Amino acid sequence: MAEDIEVAVIGGGPAGLMAAEMLGGEGLAVAVFDRMPTVGRKLLMAGRGGLNLTHSEPLARMLDRYGPAAATLRPMLEAFDNEAVRAWAEGLGQPVFTGSSGRVFPKALKASPLLRAWLARLAGQGVEIHTRHDWQGFGADGALRFRLADGGERQVRPKATVLAMGGASWPRLGADGGWVAPLRAAGIEVRDLAPANAGIDTGWSPAFAERFAGKPLKTVEIGFGDNRQRGDLVITAYGLEGGAIYTLGPAIREVLAQDGKAALRLDLRPDGDARSIAARLAKAFGKGRSRANALRALGLAPQAVAILREVPGGLPAEPLALAALLKAVPLEVSAQQPLARAISTAGGVAFEGLDERLMLKGRPGVFVAGEMLDWEAPTGGYLLQACLATGHRAAQGVSAFLAARHGA
Repeated sequence: MAEDIEVAVIGGGPAGLMAAEMLGGEGLAVAVFDRMPTVGRKLLMAGRGGLNLTHSEPLARMLDRYGPAAATLRPMLEAFDNEAVRAWAEGLGQPVFTGSSGRVFPKALKASPLLRAWLARLAGQGVEIHTRHDWQGFGADGALRFRLADGGERQVRPKATVLAMGGASWPRLGADGGWVAPLRAAGIEVRDLAPANAGIDTGWSPAFAERFAGKPLKTVEIGFGDNRQRGDLVITAYGLEGGAIYTLGPAIREVLAQDGKAALRLDLRPDGDARSIAARLAKAFGKGRSRANALRALGLAPQAVAILREVPGGLPAEPLALAALLKAVPLEVSAQQPLARAISTAGGVAFEGLDERLMLKGRPGVFVAGEMLDWEAPTGGYLLQACLATGHRAAQGVSAFLAARHGA
């Protein structure tokens, strides 16, 4: 019954389930509420790509991935670091391995076995899970208001609450940002949600987009201002996707907001310098090869050659000019993909409105965790790592809060 709930966790994603696990393990009466028919839907979707749990790099380097939020997140990531994530997964019977990129995955390379084991652990702790409960905000007396699937309403009055409803990317999986308006109505500062780890729009010609959408660009480098990021990209009908683009995402987003467009440079052969490439091109020209065939002789894939043709003016005839273009293909970005198509979300509940335990300063007993918070990070294990770490910190905060109340 609702009156028996000591802690309500709203949101059945990684942050919420981690908080529920910790608190349920302490013997507290915990209930998880989620608006979808089942929990962990975004986690299962992420598992289709192997479920990148965390990254193996040292904490100091990992922190750099969190940008302006690094200092705030540091104690949370120290308390529940990448080694803790590995131990947690293996404690659920899911052995892990580290890939050549340093990313850490479960050996099963999918999320469903881990989620099943996790839910079984929660059930063993007595944690209740209530699905099809859509949080509507706080009642006049502070109660949690939920809209039910049949159109009715339920109110819950726990001793403490953890809000972990995710961002607003992949809304069909449950995280639609519907919590923003109720929190703002309650006087809580929420920074505007924006796409993070999103593709960019480059305005390919229709012929190029039709022929090459879905094709990879292997081992290329993207330059934006003084920043350069190397990796593999994927051509899409609208532009480009990939880790290097995602890492540059915050800077690109800022320039787009200010100028309405952003200028990138694409290096198709980052391991070679322009002069050595020009020499190889000149040699190929000397053998009577066309410019396109000379470029292919360098090892460029057809889609890479075709990108050069997307530049106004066509392929330069002079080898050094052609090599220079190959090393710095200009790309004009007109937009990032919208939030619904992004991998994750920037913006959210401002840390300034929270104490070090992630409790809302203006609403004692209410804690916030996961992607609802105002932080972002590139893909590579950093997203799930921070969701788990903030869920862990919020649970610690709930425990301290309830202990202080009991002591009083």
